[in-house]
Amino acid sequence: MLKLIVFDCDGVLFDSREANRIYYNDLLKAFNYPPMNDRELEYVHSHNVTDSVSHIFQKYSTTDLEEVHRFRKAHSYKPYLSHMILEPDLTEFLNIVKPQYHLAISTNRTTTMKPLLASHGLTPYFELVVTAIDVPNPKPAPDALLKIFSHFDCRPEEVIFVGDSEVDQKHTENAEVDLIAFKNQRLKARFHVERFMQILELEPFQN
Repeated sequence: MLKLIVFDCDGVLFDSREANRIYYNDLLKAFNYPPMNDRELEYVHSHNVTDSVSHIFQKYSTTDLEEVHRFRKAHSYKPYLSHMILEPDLTEFLNIVKPQYHLAISTNRTTTMKPLLASHGLTPYFELVVTAIDVPNPKPAPDALLKIFSHFDCRPEEVIFVGDSEVDQKHTENAEVDLIAFKNQRLKARFHVERFMQILELEPFQN
């Protein structure tokens, strides 16, 4: 029986592609480099900030990555929150499932996660939020899901994950959890949906 729903953040709770594009391009611009290409944008959309910075700066070998990280930590992410677009039926869905299931988040975001949830009034919905800095190894390693299992005393078969990327697919495979692929038909998943309210029609939610 389903007891717990775990959500990814970027591309699931929010359409964050534009926010990520602007943020990382601003970071590159600060060091006098051109904007990301499409492949780099795809990478930063699903990976944690440390790996993303390493990825987009790898072709600029003369740049000190520690200097890049010092720069980004000294600058607030708050201006970019306005570019995060909440999924239109998310709040309706959360209001329906909150009384019935535990809700948690497993994300490769780091320090930006709490202010992001707070800025959209989502904090009260989630009992546990696990970011890339809360576990030894970020997604796609299973660490975050294992931490969530332990917190809620749940087994993998009592959990379902809503994600949109190959990182999420590997994350769930590594933790032996069923995946609901959100707006991504290319993923290997037990279920595929295009919006949140469709999830209520899936077999695990019919019991």
